[in-house]
Amino acid sequence: MPSVTHRNFVHPAQLKETRRTSFLNPSSIKNVQSQRQAEGKTVALRSVYVGIAVQEGSENTMEIGVVFHDGTYSAPEFGTAKIPREPHDDLGTRLADTVIQTLNQHRHENLLKCVAAGVNHRANRESPDLLSRLWQELDIVPLLFANELQSETSSQHIQDLDFSVDEEADSLARKAATRFTNTSQPNVQVAHQHKVEVDCGGRAVIVRREEYFNTVHPRTWQAMMHYANSLISDKVKIAFFSATPQGGGVALMRHALIRFLRSIDIKASWYVPNPVPSIFRITKDNHNILQGVADPSLRLTPEKQSMLDGWCLRNARRHWINKKGPLAPRGQGGADVIIVDDPQMPGLVKIAKDQDPERPVIYRSHIQVRGDLANTPGTPTAEVWDWVWNNIKDADLFISHPVPDFIPANVTPSKVGYLPATTDWLDGLNKDLDDWDFQFYIHNFQEEAFSHPSMPILDHPKRKYIAQIARFDPSKGIPDVLASYALLRRTHMKDWKREDTPQLCLSGHGAIDDPDANIILKQTKEQLDEEFPDIKDDVIFMRLESSDQLLNALISGAHVALQLSTREGFEVKVSEALHKGIPIIATLRGGIPLQVQDGKSGFLVEAGDHAMVAQHLYDLFTDNVLYKEMATYAKDHVSDEVSTVGNALAWLYMADTLHKRETIKPHSRWINDMAREKADLPYLEKETRLPRNL
Repeated sequence: MPSVTHRNFVHPAQLKETRRTSFLNPSSIKNVQSQRQAEGKTVALRSVYVGIAVQEGSENTMEIGVVFHDGTYSAPEFGTAKIPREPHDDLGTRLADTVIQTLNQHRHENLLKCVAAGVNHRANRESPDLLSRLWQELDIVPLLFANELQSETSSQHIQDLDFSVDEEADSLARKAATRFTNTSQPNVQVAHQHKVEVDCGGRAVIVRREEYFNTVHPRTWQAMMHYANSLISDKVKIAFFSATPQGGGVALMRHALIRFLRSIDIKASWYVPNPVPSIFRITKDNHNILQGVADPSLRLTPEKQSMLDGWCLRNARRHWINKKGPLAPRGQGGADVIIVDDPQMPGLVKIAKDQDPERPVIYRSHIQVRGDLANTPGTPTAEVWDWVWNNIKDADLFISHPVPDFIPANVTPSKVGYLPATTDWLDGLNKDLDDWDFQFYIHNFQEEAFSHPSMPILDHPKRKYIAQIARFDPSKGIPDVLASYALLRRTHMKDWKREDTPQLCLSGHGAIDDPDANIILKQTKEQLDEEFPDIKDDVIFMRLESSDQLLNALISGAHVALQLSTREGFEVKVSEALHKGIPIIATLRGGIPLQVQDGKSGFLVEAGDHAMVAQHLYDLFTDNVLYKEMATYAKDHVSDEVSTVGNALAWLYMADTLHKRETIKPHSRWINDMAREKADLPYLEKETRLPRNL
């Protein structure tokens, strides 16, 4: 088992102050820009790609080449270095240190943001930590490429490695650039059989297996590996199906889970359908109907049911039920265990069982289903739910967020198991950002706001701010956020100077199957103009491009986080804020109360209680002792169950048990409890767990 290493603890309040003062340092982005402007040099931040090549040098040395590329041309900044081999020394660490120091120096001196790095296999072999260090320390996506050049005029590769180290580095930089969009975001690739190519098909290696071990309690890791080793031995194939490859919590969880499972050699794949805008309008309407937030006149008509069923069947026939497709019978190369996410494609459960009746199929529900409405015949919710249930009733397990009210009465009780939503502590949403990278993303956010007419600019670090990071969705309580903030400013801070008051930041990603965001953005602007004109110049609200690190920076810099949902599934953004030591004020909705210890890590309020939200905000901005105690408690009391490894434990337990033809009957138990017990590693009293008594 890997050894445990922990980073030195830094108090959340101290870290926040360090980040704030970093904007004032001579090496900060803003100060370097001012200095360069005075010298008549360019002050624009440039996004570049870097190539890192390592070759055997002369006289017992390793030669390193580093070349920068702007996506069109090679940049003038480049360098080569030689490292002598020495007896009994850690060449890998010295090699990685040299590369990290070189890149760090170049980005500070030349205002460069290194987006990604193409790295050759020799570099990875000589320094196994280099790739993950590029990601964790410099926020660079490392992409591993073979040691070869490609002819400019043919598809044949040059196998004789007789080119210089800087020539190879230049080729690697250009290859890295092709994997990204013109907005410096990685291309989300969907390959044969509409399989999602997570991390560029495994080419982007951002984390090592050993680093995952350090994110959870050792007993969680032991239990997870108990099932992993069994699945590896049996060569079990697991297939996940969901609606979209990007945007929204399910996609984030699947990217993280597949990345981790790949690192421990589990055969797991993830598939998505062809996107159809008219279909996504229906699936989003169904989502809102199930949550009870849709227009009462909205219905799932027989025509719409037929459209959804046809779309599901077309995708299955086109991509998944042919020989060696994931839904083909196991005897024809199909997956051994099938997992279907949410109500967009419930027909896949029926199709999977038709193809191979004895194969285990699990249905995973991530959303709030208004059980009371689903149980009432004739309601729109009951109509949608009846269609969903008719498709999924033969699934072996029904896995839900741990909220009893989310389970309609007709779901077979013995099949119901509880599993929370999860997040990944090592990905772009949650990793610790270096001060320079934090400044870069705040600068990016400010520039994005500047590009929107009449949008206020986030005045960080001069002013503190409150953040709600969530999709622009009818259930996220955005009108309540605005009303609570207005009450804080109009009542509790009415005598404060404006520069001493906090701003409000509302931001989140979109999803390709979510057409509601533009509607909610428009409504937000109208509400500010009509009801809150006195504070609208301090409210920044934007839907952002799919940059996880940008959301990471926004929540990391916030003084307080909000999650004022009116309807909610689990919303793991709550735990993400707590993990950073950001106190949160959140509603008693869905799985949110499981994550927040009221009065210790944050405050829980009834939805719509603007006065209480405003009071808690005021307390957290004026009582420093309360704030520091709450921030520390929040950071130290986040359960393994909301991490990628904790999530993998549950899925691997279910896959291994069902594959062995053993029956799982949770009867509304938590899957993690069952997994730990079966591995003979039950939870200890000292381990942090989510409450079991919601």
